[in-house]
Amino acid sequence: MPITVTMPRLSDTMEVGTVIQWHVKEGDSVSPGDVLADIETDKATMELEAFDEGTVAKLAAKQGDAVNVGDPIVIIAEEGEDIAEAAKAGAEAAKSGGEAKTETKQAEGESKSSASTGTATAPTPASNGSANGSTVSGDGGRIFASPLAKKIAGEHNFDLTGVDGTGPSGRIVRKDVELALQSGGASGSGGEVARSRPSQPELPPMGAALSDNTVTLSNMRGTIAKRLVQSKQSIPHYQVTVEVDMDALLDLREQLNEQLNAQGVKLTVNDFLVRACALAMHQHPFVNSSWDDSGKQAAIKQHGNVNIGVAVALPEERGGGLVVPVLQDTDRMGLRAISGETRRLAKKAREKGLSVEDMDGGTFTISNLGMFGVSHFTAIINPPNACILAVGAAREIPVVRDGQLMIGSVMSMTMSSDHRIVDGAMAAQYLNTVKGMLEAPATLLV
Repeated sequence: MPITVTMPRLSDTMEVGTVIQWHVKEGDSVSPGDVLADIETDKATMELEAFDEGTVAKLAAKQGDAVNVGDPIVIIAEEGEDIAEAAKAGAEAAKSGGEAKTETKQAEGESKSSASTGTATAPTPASNGSANGSTVSGDGGRIFASPLAKKIAGEHNFDLTGVDGTGPSGRIVRKDVELALQSGGASGSGGEVARSRPSQPELPPMGAALSDNTVTLSNMRGTIAKRLVQSKQSIPHYQVTVEVDMDALLDLREQLNEQLNAQGVKLTVNDFLVRACALAMHQHPFVNSSWDDSGKQAAIKQHGNVNIGVAVALPEERGGGLVVPVLQDTDRMGLRAISGETRRLAKKAREKGLSVEDMDGGTFTISNLGMFGVSHFTAIINPPNACILAVGAAREIPVVRDGQLMIGSVMSMTMSSDHRIVDGAMAAQYLNTVKGMLEAPATLLV
């Protein structure tokens, strides 16, 4: 019987997936672990792997097609089957809802990413793990990888510990191992994330004209549009702004970076900000909450975990858009761990794409446009969060200190809050706690 591969559910909210690119063509032989296609969900772009051996008999979807979850996308002929007959039988079975052998392998992704103090580990799937290719790391922990990924790693005597999987539920696939081998180590050891000001724009030629163009929405852009409209319509937003004196923090950051340079560590202003926001939640738990109207009576759900999401803009070559990787248990992380994890996730988002687990469970979001020279802006709340913090650049402006006029570095922070959960006084108190930590930055080192 032919194997009908259907569109898997790669995230809890996914209803439709788009075939971004096929990595196989009709007539190709495939083995377990081979990447069939890149699938764009409503949250990320992920690889679809083969779980059986056979020959591609028919590609039931074209590149760019949006396919409902559960609908056929490729039919694979088993060994000894005629390809044409398999393609015909598979298509007829799918059309009639017959009993064709169906490979769903939907990898619901029930597990959560685990992040300790700076050590990135691949998420461990729940009950579906042992059947999907698990192996054992050097320290005895289980690593979930495709058969092909394990084969490549074995050929190069390469330890998969620390490699970040981009497959369903964080599973390590071929591309992850190849990238790790090219970089000379685990893909979690990402390098510096560029935070420079935009270069001088190139002017168009005299008389140049733009052309009309209609851009089809990607799944991600469509989800962003839907969620943000829903957020503005259903959440009563309001904003509170404070300004922070940044001179002490910038001085401390410069000293630390000089001392840590030999270790390849470079702290950013955003790293201090993330830590301050996370620690301040212990004094202001309502900021780390969500509105819950799922029961008979609405309630405010305060979260025991502080998981800070950091908004990352994707480059146009990856379809643009905005993703929010999440630092799990951020209040338990030091500055170095926050710096390393932020860079790793931002690099992964821009180069390979984030897994669902990388973006799961956020309780508070930070959007920083300071690297683009933006001094002040407001942001739309990322449901189900109660608040989002919009951060501008640290600017040198005239300030009055101790009765003297001088030049000082000042940064503006604007928090958008859900007025059902956080009122104005709560927002002001939280921001002043964060402000106090940033203006006395040595407190963030302990």
